[in-house]
Amino acid sequence: MSEAGDSNLRRIAQVLKSNGTDGEIVMGFRDMSPEDLDVREPVFIHFDGLPVPFFIESFERRGNGRALVHLTGIRSLDDAEEIAGRAVYIRQTEEDEDPDSLSALIGWTLYDESLNEVGVISDVFDIPGNPCIEAGTLVGTVMIPLHEDLIISVDEDNRILTMTIPEGLI
Repeated sequence: MSEAGDSNLRRIAQVLKSNGTDGEIVMGFRDMSPEDLDVREPVFIHFDGLPVPFFIESFERRGNGRALVHLTGIRSLDDAEEIAGRAVYIRQTEEDEDPDSLSALIGWTLYDESLNEVGVISDVFDIPGNPCIEAGTLVGTVMIPLHEDLIISVDEDNRILTMTIPEGLI
């Protein structure tokens, strides 16, 4: 299972690095501004494919898309280094959900044209003229163009996307 296996979570940031020796981290925000984060609600970081909740003990905005953050349970440089590079999620609210948004595909299972499971869609990049999906696979994370000519079928009930995967990507 990939990091976005819980469809009720929305990726908002990434742990960029540790800061100091007491477990403080620097988070870089993506689709939201740091001041829009409700610091009373938990954030989630995946461990072994499962979302683990962390509460925010301190939060200090740094520039346009970053913040210094102290999370519960992260008490040392080693703890902070362990989560460096990981995605940070929040619980998705109903107003976050837009069924026409490509991000609705996050958490869906991706299959290839031979009906082999490729992985779970962990992110969507809506690049103008070239939208891509990111999927966690057995060999690592891959980006795949999300072009209508490559889509074989869409099963909304089971959250399955079947595509022709361009050669060399997996």
